[in-house]
Amino acid sequence: MMERNNMKYILHTAIVLLLSFSCLALYIVYLQVWKADWLAEHPMNRRAAIAENSILRGSILDCNGEALALSPAAGERRYPYGRIMAPVTGYLDDTIGSTGVEAYKGPELSGHSRLLGRLGPIAQLFSSAHGDDVHLTIDAALQKTAYEALGERRGAVVMLDAASGAILVLASRPSFDPSDIQARWNSLRQDEDSPLLNRALQGLYPPGSTIKPLILDAALENGVTDTKEIFDCTGKLEVGDSIIHESHGAVHGRLDIEHALIESCNTTFGTLALRLGGKKLAKAFRRFGFEESAQGDLQEAAAHLPDFEEIGQGDTAQVGIGQSTLLVTPLHMALLAAAFANDGIVMKPYMIDRVVTPSGITLEQHRSEKWFEATTSTRASLIRGFMEEVVQEGTGTAAAIRGVHVAGKTGTAENPGEDHAWFIGSAETKGRKVAFAVLVENSGGGGTEAAPIARKLIEKLQDD
Repeated sequence: MMERNNMKYILHTAIVLLLSFSCLALYIVYLQVWKADWLAEHPMNRRAAIAENSILRGSILDCNGEALALSPAAGERRYPYGRIMAPVTGYLDDTIGSTGVEAYKGPELSGHSRLLGRLGPIAQLFSSAHGDDVHLTIDAALQKTAYEALGERRGAVVMLDAASGAILVLASRPSFDPSDIQARWNSLRQDEDSPLLNRALQGLYPPGSTIKPLILDAALENGVTDTKEIFDCTGKLEVGDSIIHESHGAVHGRLDIEHALIESCNTTFGTLALRLGGKKLAKAFRRFGFEESAQGDLQEAAAHLPDFEEIGQGDTAQVGIGQSTLLVTPLHMALLAAAFANDGIVMKPYMIDRVVTPSGITLEQHRSEKWFEATTSTRASLIRGFMEEVVQEGTGTAAAIRGVHVAGKTGTAENPGEDHAWFIGSAETKGRKVAFAVLVENSGGGGTEAAPIARKLIEKLQDD
């Protein structure tokens, strides 16, 4: 009897041990397969950082092969463009971790592909003494132009190729020098100007009048107006207990939708938003991708949209002029401009073009892909034409360049403190269609503060 009981205890113990080992094995598989990428990219993962002591980290290069980050020796990292490129390269530090491309492509830069990373310590058997190089779509000369054009003001500039989605400029100011991030970490975190914030991707702002091309597209799609209707602007629009005024007390008088966009007439666009109502406005913002955000190598913050199902008349009219609780990123406003520049199609934005081994073998090559269809080609062409007139004779003349088709929309967004200045648009130069968004915080009018920055970028694009 005792021997039988002993055998039963042994069997139970064996079953418990077997179940325990099975759970442990399943958890290891879970970590190595399903969670491998997340763990590899986590800022607190020290394995890649420790590997820096023995591996010559790969370089981060712009679209012309200009070095943005490089390692002259193992464990050493240099950033030739410093603050200018910090929103792109991010930083790398043994203690603090990493951000930007340094984080997103950390395994590749350290010579560990994501596939090898799943092998854990075994990956060391296949590791290289030199990391892979990461080639970006960013143009260093354009990035420098944008950064310097912002001057000492806070703001962001985004420029992308409308036909492919390739990001050419991703500038944010104020910024930081990635080379001494650890020494200045505490002061950077406490700085009220938030230099660690990538305003191009993570900054959320009311778009002001730059949202009006979207409102016009929605109004035309839903048939609440047409190109022949004449509006009468008396300088203000009364909505219940609230009043929407024209900028600088202007009275535009009688005008059609083309001239309403050229003059940035608040009365007209507040009226159009009221006609559309919450549900149709929600559909329009959904069509233009504001319910989604770019991820992967860009990590864009999600837009803050009003509750369109519960929105009141006053807020509805305010949405028509880019106010209310509407908050967006500069990147997404550049994508809005790209929709009209690219016949209604928005390509998925990206910044990493390819990954190349030290021996010259391309491990990864980006392929452009359609993200969503925001509007029809016909409406895109019509509204783009109106936006060209904004630059030729309206509020965006500071961006006009002789011989170049520049389309744009200015914005002056109200917020606590001084107004934000916006300018979004597109240009065709040297057979290339680019779209852009310029934001200058607390600086005043978009036509005087933001549009000249776009002009400098387009001129630099022409010179190159």
